[in-house]
Amino acid sequence: MPLLLVRGNGRAPGWPAYLGAVGLGAVALALASLWTSGAWATGIGAAVTTLSGLVAERLQPERAGDAGRDGAHATGGAGGLLRTPSGRIPSLREVDRPELAGAHPADGHPADGSRIPDAPPAYIRRDAEPQLREALGRAGFVLLVGESTAGKSRLAHEVARGLFPRHAFVRPLSRAALAEALRVAARRRRSMLWLDDLEDFLGAGGLTAAMLAGLSAGRPGRRVVLATMRTQEFRRFDAREESRLTGSDRDAWRTQRDVLQQAVVVRLARHWSVPERRRALAHRQDPRIGAALRAGERFGIAEVLAAGPELLATWQNAWAPGANPRGAAVVAAAVDCRRAGLRRPVSRDWLRELHVPYLTARGGGDLQPEPFDAAMDWACTAAYATSGLLIGNYSQGYAAFDYLLNAPGLAPVPDHLWQALIGRVTPAETYDIGLQAHQDGRPRRAAEALSRARLNGVAGADFLLAITVGDAGRPRRAAAELAGITRRREDRLGPRHPDTLAARHQLAYFTGEAGNPHAAAARFATLAADAAAVLGADHPDTLAARHQLAYFTGEAGARAEAARQLDRLLTDRLRVHGPRHPQVLATRRSLIWYGAGDPARTERELTELLADAERILGPDDPHTLAVRSSRAALAARAGRTVEAVTEWESLVADRTRVMGSDHPHTIYARLEQARALTAAARPEEARALLTRTLGEAGALLEHGHRHLRLGRELLAALAPADQA
Repeated sequence: MPLLLVRGNGRAPGWPAYLGAVGLGAVALALASLWTSGAWATGIGAAVTTLSGLVAERLQPERAGDAGRDGAHATGGAGGLLRTPSGRIPSLREVDRPELAGAHPADGHPADGSRIPDAPPAYIRRDAEPQLREALGRAGFVLLVGESTAGKSRLAHEVARGLFPRHAFVRPLSRAALAEALRVAARRRRSMLWLDDLEDFLGAGGLTAAMLAGLSAGRPGRRVVLATMRTQEFRRFDAREESRLTGSDRDAWRTQRDVLQQAVVVRLARHWSVPERRRALAHRQDPRIGAALRAGERFGIAEVLAAGPELLATWQNAWAPGANPRGAAVVAAAVDCRRAGLRRPVSRDWLRELHVPYLTARGGGDLQPEPFDAAMDWACTAAYATSGLLIGNYSQGYAAFDYLLNAPGLAPVPDHLWQALIGRVTPAETYDIGLQAHQDGRPRRAAEALSRARLNGVAGADFLLAITVGDAGRPRRAAAELAGITRRREDRLGPRHPDTLAARHQLAYFTGEAGNPHAAAARFATLAADAAAVLGADHPDTLAARHQLAYFTGEAGARAEAARQLDRLLTDRLRVHGPRHPQVLATRRSLIWYGAGDPARTERELTELLADAERILGPDDPHTLAVRSSRAALAARAGRTVEAVTEWESLVADRTRVMGSDHPHTIYARLEQARALTAAARPEEARALLTRTLGEAGALLEHGHRHLRLGRELLAALAPADQA
């Protein structure tokens, strides 16, 4: 049966009306709602009121009870596989609308009022196309990485249809449908497993390297996995894979990292090259492409076509009093749900509750907010006939337009959102949220989420929970739990298995954090040798073990030896990673600290390092904040008390904003601020700060924690001056 295009009023004779796909997986939401309810859904991101110029294919997610010739069991609603109305898995040749592959619809509202064609804009050949073709020709798993609205899905769709027109197009519409998608793809002699936004299919119950290996094992034919991923999501597994500065969560997401390491990665730039723009000029008669070309070099052409900048500006402007401040708050809540690790759409009832603190923080009633229903209508309306700020409907829930997730200047996910989500989500989702909270420097919230995950038997939660407990200020408890995990792994896998090495790394680290740097250094010395033998001298795990060996060697008192080790490590890291890697910056910081000699040189090196960290990582990255901590300590050591007070006060404010007031790093900065106040002859302020900090930290940190000892020592040192 040929696929039928639906135009104009969105209806086809003899078939229920259904909406055009709007990217971001929203095709699943739109089609599922209409096929399960038989009526127009309210609040679709592509806007029921603006169907002109949109086209819907007669593809749908499978319905409960459907079984095509593949024999697949439907999971129902938006959680199934994309199918034809007869229940078939379509071939790539049949999927002739890029929106059904996840591409964003093109802007249908040019400023000059030109008529917009019904069809998608012409495909403009991208510079990355030959590399993608070559990768798909030889590899079983290809991952296309680029920023939101860079054109990843469109490029992948065009190349895949050209290379594999007869392959079955197997697209799961949620993580829950992944297992069924793998079964369907494995049964076909020719199939393409399509994973748009790969990050949505990772995590608890998600894709593993073993699943990928089993897709084609022992079966004739050609099966290909083609995935896309936003650069920002990919970077979480790249730049942080060995990060230790604020607590290593690298080993906890080893499964996800291993999946990415199976892929041939092709990168797509957001900004179009001169040859690409020249090719686009041949299609400038299309008003959408013409408008995108006129936007200049500030934005990418695909970015402008998807109306990303306009939608972002719409959200930012909506906070004005009397505009749409409640709608802006609703969008903010939806954006932060995704940033906090929730991969599924959020219900209307959740948004009704979750948006309130955002609105209150901006001014509440003073903003003259509109009613909630009006706010939802505004947020879901497609202002440019592409997508709304929210995509979804009553029955399936709402997701934020992905372009908003990495908007410049977004504040850290607030504590109230973490707390609200942990109490609402499923056990498997608590693992994802716990992992994200830990990576975002919120270990106490991570521990809350992961405790629920472990209680409900989520695989891997015990290991990550132990790490987050330690990072939250209870290293002795973490070391005790990790000792048990390490013993079990040694018994099951052997002492030099990579998973055992990961547990040994964490055990050694928290042994040192619990106050025994000599034992930690001894453990890391053995671990570094074993990691080099098993994984190789340049493996990230080996280099990470060497870094911790040097760190705890210095903490045990052998500062000169620590500096020698760090100097050799820096040479190796620069060779392996290059100068912009976060761990290169971390190694430079440690070397400056333990190798400190001439104060002027040390200060100059720290100043250069801070400039590099702010440029490469940004001002709020934990690595950058750690460099600022070293600078503040250097000012105090040099006797520049006024400068030290100012530096520590500023760092306390920024760590509180980024990490929360309960993070051990924030507590430490407050203690050092009190020390600086004492040195600046401001004892009353120092006493008040110490008393308040110790009162709060006593409930957060385990008994005998080094921060508590430091705080009590500083408070006791104030007593003689007071008595005098």
